[in-house]
Amino acid sequence: MNTRDEWTRFASALTVPSAMWLDGQWCDGADGARHDVVSPHTGKAVASVPMATPAVVDRAVAGARTAFRDGRWLRIGARERGAVLRRWADLIHRRRDELAALITLEMGKPVVQARDIELHAVEATFRWYGEIADKLLDEAPRSLTDAVALVTREPVGVVAAITPYNFPLTLSAWKIAPALLAGNSIVVKPATQSPLSLLRLAELGSAAGLPDGVLQVVTGAGAGTGSALARHMDVDCLTFTGSPEVGKRLLTYSGESNAKAVHLELGGKSPQLVFADAPDLAEAARTVAWAITFNAGQMCTAGSRLLVQDTIAERFVAAVITEIENTPIGDPFDPSTRIGPVASAQHRADILAHARTAVAQGATPALGSLKAREGEGSYLDPIVCTHVRPEHDLFRQEVFGSVLAVTTFTDADEAIRLANDSPFGLGAGLWTSNLSRAHRLSREIDAGLVWVNCYEEGDLSVPFGGRKLSGHSVDKSIHALDKFTSTKTTWIRL
Repeated sequence: MNTRDEWTRFASALTVPSAMWLDGQWCDGADGARHDVVSPHTGKAVASVPMATPAVVDRAVAGARTAFRDGRWLRIGARERGAVLRRWADLIHRRRDELAALITLEMGKPVVQARDIELHAVEATFRWYGEIADKLLDEAPRSLTDAVALVTREPVGVVAAITPYNFPLTLSAWKIAPALLAGNSIVVKPATQSPLSLLRLAELGSAAGLPDGVLQVVTGAGAGTGSALARHMDVDCLTFTGSPEVGKRLLTYSGESNAKAVHLELGGKSPQLVFADAPDLAEAARTVAWAITFNAGQMCTAGSRLLVQDTIAERFVAAVITEIENTPIGDPFDPSTRIGPVASAQHRADILAHARTAVAQGATPALGSLKAREGEGSYLDPIVCTHVRPEHDLFRQEVFGSVLAVTTFTDADEAIRLANDSPFGLGAGLWTSNLSRAHRLSREIDAGLVWVNCYEEGDLSVPFGGRKLSGHSVDKSIHALDKFTSTKTTWIRL
């Protein structure tokens, strides 16, 4: 499909999921309560899904527990589990247009980005974990002479995952694939804004050979469905990507229930440090513009703080603004669109409130309007604010939208102080030709991810995670398995 009309017709003809996925089949909620999934492009409902009650959550967890205990998934062995994940990846590839269209319908991501970026990442995730399934090794310390000690990794049991709307399949896949590879069962609650694509993904997992009950998908709001899952006494661990406020609440729920392990990724306020000796300032400007506008700025790693050396600040910011102005915004089913709507009208209002507060506190609006766009849909022009100081809210608070805060620095020491003056610690970009500075500052930046002369690069083989208010534990790579396994020592006396 190459045109907006072709994509629009394709999306309108889709059969959209309207039920939860429990024990390998579609299931409505117990009390009939439902939630509309609203397109941020049109502001109109495209589907409705059940609101899972605590009783339905109980059923989902019980089904996952039964599937774990009877070994229908664990005991088939790692090689076959890997084969299922790889077949799942094949189905994702074949159905990528449908999955991309569902993502666009539910959360407004431009459909070409949904297909070529998000679905590519989802397919790669299932394939990568499927390929390493039978290549993982346990330990046996060599130093013992009168005993053999076996250090093995065992699945934790029933995993609960609560996932956000901004990358509804990618961030879910980062949790589902390693959890399943380890032999667990998993219950997933997608965001209320974006359950449709994940429900279809679950159905494809069944077609790939995933046994019934091993993956359960419950839909509903965080306050009801999510809290019931987080408080559940038969959930062994919880993994969550979302806001710090909700993440802290989940830690409380763990303490109030069975002290389950809680693994959190809670967003960021990522700085991009641009020095005058950056190897290619034009490329840096393009990347800074992309990093604040991609996915309408709804990224936990969005490069939302531009820290630029004062000697180049004026011309560099002008170059960034030019790049942003040349980034097409509009209908997400138009293949030429690069910026779609934000997730909802309420989220748009929240983003604008952040920008207005910044201006009221003394920042200068250099690009964008502080008013909502006219017409249907929750569209928003990107905003750039200069003269942002560390005491401004915009310097410290995550906006989760295309609002760039610009602050200048004079030297490397000031750049590091500004970069680390944040409660968050997820990602950072560093632009310099000085090799010594690149190494030194990469070590000193208090973040889990540092990109040098690039941004948002990665591979399934390397971990993704942060520190401080950005959370703990990691997604991706072999290290993600740490969340979903427990270490056991078996001591055999000789």
